[in-house]
Amino acid sequence: MTACAIEDGTAEAAPGTGGTVEPESDEPEEAAGPQSGEPGGAAEAPDPAGSAAGPPGPAAPAPGETVLPPFILTADGAYAARLTAPRDHTGGTQAGAWYPERWTLDGPEPYAVPLPLDQPEEADAQVLPLADGRVLIGRRVAGRYAFSLLYPTGPGTGELPLGAVECAGMTLLPPSPDGVSAYALSVGAYSTGLWLVAGGAYGPEHLADLPGRCSGGVWLDRAGRLLALDREPAGGGPVKAVVVDLGRGAEMTPLLQIAPESDDRLLLADPDSGLLLIRSDAPGHDRLGWGVLGSCLPVRFPECLRLPDAAVTPFAVQPGQMLMPESCAVALRIDGAAGSWAGIWRPSGRRLHQLPVPEGWLAGSGVWSRDGVLKLPYTNGDTACAVASLTAPADAEPAVAGAPSGCPVSGTQPSAAVAPPSVCRPVPLGQAPFVGRTAPD
Repeated sequence: MTACAIEDGTAEAAPGTGGTVEPESDEPEEAAGPQSGEPGGAAEAPDPAGSAAGPPGPAAPAPGETVLPPFILTADGAYAARLTAPRDHTGGTQAGAWYPERWTLDGPEPYAVPLPLDQPEEADAQVLPLADGRVLIGRRVAGRYAFSLLYPTGPGTGELPLGAVECAGMTLLPPSPDGVSAYALSVGAYSTGLWLVAGGAYGPEHLADLPGRCSGGVWLDRAGRLLALDREPAGGGPVKAVVVDLGRGAEMTPLLQIAPESDDRLLLADPDSGLLLIRSDAPGHDRLGWGVLGSCLPVRFPECLRLPDAAVTPFAVQPGQMLMPESCAVALRIDGAAGSWAGIWRPSGRRLHQLPVPEGWLAGSGVWSRDGVLKLPYTNGDTACAVASLTAPADAEPAVAGAPSGCPVSGTQPSAAVAPPSVCRPVPLGQAPFVGRTAPD
């Protein structure tokens, strides 16, 4: 997409709309929290649409539950991995007893397999699930970063060492869509090392030194070739999303340029529809926006995604919506003073549905089915491994109150002023390696 202007959204939070933020008022509603959902093995989370008491309240976290690093799902949602610890008699986790755990989510019932070794892991170890059921683990060991593959072997855990990299620290990137490769970044003062740490022929392989300080990581295609990163220039300056083409020697191409001095980060992308979820301060402060890969339309920043006293972060996009990016359902994590709960939003619907989550939801994790069912993994005192299903609510046509005399009420009138477009130098995505290229022989 050519992000050369800003179009402000037209949906504001409306008072008294229950669990849905709709474009019916210019005054934002104060964020409130929801009621907990019913826990169970493969539960259906309760529907808050019929509640007139306001948005659903958040689920209380399980006592002492701490997950380091976060719950990570494979690109297809079949497996997941996390670092966890057994609970003590008070319900809290035992300090210093971390071990990896793999979840299997593509069968009739979800189940978890612990993968402990002879000694516990450090709390800063990183884990990543692969499509064959193995779990990659990265550990800091005496100035090096060592990688191994873990897998269940009857009652024990097998370990296949892959090698180590001498560096101060490395960060694993999200699982590759190909299911077998794993990549990591090593950030230096002036450049960022890009490494293939699993899936290669000879252990960890250095692919490139990328100029500047890179972070994030979003895959733009199903082949695991086009990787978007957020890049800060080595001498300082605005953060801009760039594309790294792994099929062309890690060639780097600009992706986002909303305004010359704005920080433009890519949070999420759907390879099927091209829908992009963006965070930028181009409107004057950090806002969530959306656009479409390859489109010449400006980035839009919906007002319904701004909640007072709550942070909103997207974590999953409904797949399979070919040529229909505006109809994709987006799952969002909402963090407020009362806890964390889920939101569902579609660009075409222009409203945010706030929904309850099961107790012990592994906040910020979940996967969509193609038919619009959001599966949220959770664990609590009643179950060690479970998934709750949320069906994306339909977006009813909004009613418009207080239309000026003589104006037709079409249901599409804006409820917020449209921001003037920012003047900036567009960066056409035609320069980026998205179409018409094949992998080298």
